Amino acid sequence: MQEQTVENSVLPAPGSKVANRRRAWREVKDRIAKYGVAVGGISVILAIVLIFFYLLYVVMPLFQGASLKTEATYHSDFKQPAFLSLNEYNTVAMAVEASGMVRFFDAKTGKTMTETSLPLAGKTISTVSAGAATTGVFSYGFNDGSALVIKEKYKVTYPTGTQRVIVPEVTYPLGEKHVVIDDQGKSINLLSVQSYEDKTTFIAYTEDKRLILKRFEKEVDFLDDTQFTINEEKHEIPLTDVSDLTQVKLDVDQRELYLADDKGFIYYYDVQQLDKPRLIQKIKAVPTGVDITSFEFLTGGISILVGRSDGQIDQWFPVRDKDNNYTLHNVRSFDAQSSPIIAIAPEQARKGFLTLDKTGHLGIYHTTAHRTLLVEPYVDSEAVIGLSPRANGLISMTDNGDVKLLDIHNEHPDISWHSLWEKVWYESRDQPEYIWQSSSASNDFEPKFSLTPLTFGTIKAAFYAMLVAVPLAIMGAIFTAYFMSPRMRSFVKPTIEIMEALPTVILGFLAGLWLAPLVEDHLPGVFTLLFMLPVMIILTAWGWTKLPKAWRERIPDGWEPAVLIPIVLLVGYVSMATSGAIELWLFDGNMPQFLNDIGINYDQRNSLVVGLVMGFAVIPTIFSITEDAIFGVPKHLTIGSLALGATPWQTMTRVVLLTASPGIFSAVMIGLGRAVGETMIVLMATGNTPIMDFNIFEGFRALSANIAVEMPEAEVASSHYRVLFLAALVLFLATFVLNTVAEIVRQRLRNKYSSL
Repeated sequence: MQEQTVENSVLPAPGSKVANRRRAWREVKDRIAKYGVAVGGISVILAIVLIFFYLLYVVMPLFQGASLKTEATYHSDFKQPAFLSLNEYNTVAMAVEASGMVRFFDAKTGKTMTETSLPLAGKTISTVSAGAATTGVFSYGFNDGSALVIKEKYKVTYPTGTQRVIVPEVTYPLGEKHVVIDDQGKSINLLSVQSYEDKTTFIAYTEDKRLILKRFEKEVDFLDDTQFTINEEKHEIPLTDVSDLTQVKLDVDQRELYLADDKGFIYYYDVQQLDKPRLIQKIKAVPTGVDITSFEFLTGGISILVGRSDGQIDQWFPVRDKDNNYTLHNVRSFDAQSSPIIAIAPEQARKGFLTLDKTGHLGIYHTTAHRTLLVEPYVDSEAVIGLSPRANGLISMTDNGDVKLLDIHNEHPDISWHSLWEKVWYESRDQPEYIWQSSSASNDFEPKFSLTPLTFGTIKAAFYAMLVAVPLAIMGAIFTAYFMSPRMRSFVKPTIEIMEALPTVILGFLAGLWLAPLVEDHLPGVFTLLFMLPVMIILTAWGWTKLPKAWRERIPDGWEPAVLIPIVLLVGYVSMATSGAIELWLFDGNMPQFLNDIGINYDQRNSLVVGLVMGFAVIPTIFSITEDAIFGVPKHLTIGSLALGATPWQTMTRVVLLTASPGIFSAVMIGLGRAVGETMIVLMATGNTPIMDFNIFEGFRALSANIAVEMPEAEVASSHYRVLFLAALVLFLATFVLNTVAEIVRQRLRNKYSSL
C-alpha cells in the first residue's frame, strides 16, 4: 500500500515503464478526442448539406415545365365533332357532332361505348355551343329559332369492389322538347348557353342580326319537391353601332356577357337583370389587321381569353375603379405562338389553359404565374381538342378522323419567379399586388403564393426585435463585464443567461394574451415609459455625480446599478398610472382609435408587442456572448491603457471595444439569426396577416410562422406543400448567407485588431 501511494504521488522517472504507459494512454486519449471532434464536425456539416439537398429535392419540381406522352393514336370513322370532352379518368371520351349525334367511346381504342341520336324533329342544326366545362352542358341551335340543351353524365360504380365501371349517358336539363328562343323563327347563327342548378340562360345571335336573351328558371313547390313550374323570361339587346358578331360568351354565373365582332371589338354587358341588360364597355381588343379567332372563359368565369390571328393570347378581366365602376383590362398576354389560335381549352380546377393554333402547335400556359410551360408541334392539321377535368389528359380529332390521346404531366404550373416574388395582378383585384392566400372555399380559387410579404414580415420582426435587444444587451454587457463589481456580476450574468431557457411558446402565449391587451389599454403609458426611462436614467446618473462624496462612497464601486432599480420601477409605475389621463387629454380617451382616424391602422397584436417580447428573448443570447468577449479582453491591455493616463471610459471605447469587436459582432449576428428563425412568438403575438406595411402598430406573417401554421394542412406534393418547403429553403439560405457574411466580417475585425 505504501509503494502504491508513493507511485501515485511522485512523477515517474522519464523513460520508465510507468511514464511510457502514461504517455501512450495520453496519446490514445488525444487521438480519440481528435477524431471524435473531427467526426462530430463533419457530421454536423454533412447533416446541414443533407438538409439543404432534401429541401432542394422537394422544391425543384416546382420549376419544371410541362411534358406530353402519347397514350394512343388511331383512326376513327366519326365525322369531325363540333366538341370533344374527356372524363376525369382519361378513359371515356364524348364527341358532339354537328349532325346531332352524341357518341361516347373508349378514349384509348376508339371503340364506341354508346351513341345517342338527339331528337331533332326534322329540324336543321345551325350551330352547336358548349357551356362551362365544369357543368358538362351543350346546346344545339336550329334554323327555326329553337334550341335543345343536353348534358353529359358519367355514372361510376364498383360492382366487384375494385374494378371501376363507367356508364356514360346524356340527360336533358330542360327536357327533350325543343325550347323556343326566337319567336320570329329566325335561324340561330351563334349561341351561348349556361345551365346551373335550376337556371338556364341562352344568348342567341340570329341570322337577321338580333341578340336574344332567354332564361328558364325552375321553381319547385316547397310542399312537394316533385312539383315544379318553369318560368321563362326573354329580352333583346339592341345592337347599335355593332358590326357582325363572331363570338358570343355568357359566364357560368349567368351574369356577364361578352361579344366579339369581326372588327376586333369586345362588348362587355351586365345581364344579371335580364330585363335591364347594360353595356358596360366597348373596347378595341386587337390591333387593326388582327382578328379574334377564339374566345373562351378562364375557369371561374371572371377572365376572358382572347385568341388572335397573330398567335397571341390575351387575358382580359373587369377591374373596379375608384368610383366602383368596372372596366375591362388586358392584364397579361402570351405570345409564344405565331399562327392563328383556333382552340382554347381552359383547365377546370386551375387558372391554366391549352391552345391549338392553325399549324397544329399545342401550347400550355398558366395565367397567374404568367408562365408558358410548353409549345410544340402536336398535329398536322386543324383539330378539335378536349381536356380532361384534371388537366392531365388531352384528346384530339382531326378533320380526317385521326385521334390522339395524350397524357399531360403538368403538376405545378402556378409557380414561377413572377408569382413568388413579383407583383401579380390577380382576378377581381384593382391592381398588381403581393398576396399570400393559399386556400379558399371556392373550387375556382386563384392561389396566391407570393413569398414577398412573408419575407418582409420576417425582416420586420427581426428589425423590431433587434431594435429593442441590441442596445440593451450590448450596453448591459459592457457595464457588467467592465464596470460591475465581481460579486454583483456573479448574480446578474447567470440571471440573464437563464432567461434564455424560457420556452418561446410561453413568451408567445404571454405576449398574445397578456401583453398585447395591456399595451392596447395603456398605449400612451408604454410610449411615455420608452421615452422617460432613458431620460430618467441619465438624470439619475447626473444627480449621482452631484451628491456629496461621503454619500456616494457608501455604495461600493460596481454596485451603482442597484440605485437604478427603484428609479426604473417608479418610472414604470408612474407611466402606466398616468396613461389614462394622457390618453384622455391628448387622444380623446382612445389612442388606438385616434391612430385609425388619422390613417394609421392599429391591431392589438402588432409589431410593437413582437419587438418587446422577441427582443426580451434575444437579449440573453447577445448579452452572454458580448459579455464574454469584453470580459475576455487581456487585462494587460486595460492596465496599460489606464497606466498611460486614459480614463476607464476611454479605455473601454478605444481599447476594450475594439479588441472585443469580433465577439460583439458575432453576438449581434447570432441574435439576428435567432430573431429571423423565431416561430412561436411571431405566431402567437401577431395577427398573422401577410401584409406589407412597416407600421409598428400592424401585424405581419413571418416565413417560419407560416410554415408552422400551414404545413399540417398542406396536401403532400401539392404546389402549396412545395412552396412551404421553398419558404424553408429561403430561411436556410438567408441564415447561411448571414452567417457567412458574419464570419467574413469577424475575421477581418480579428485581423485588424489582433495587434492590440
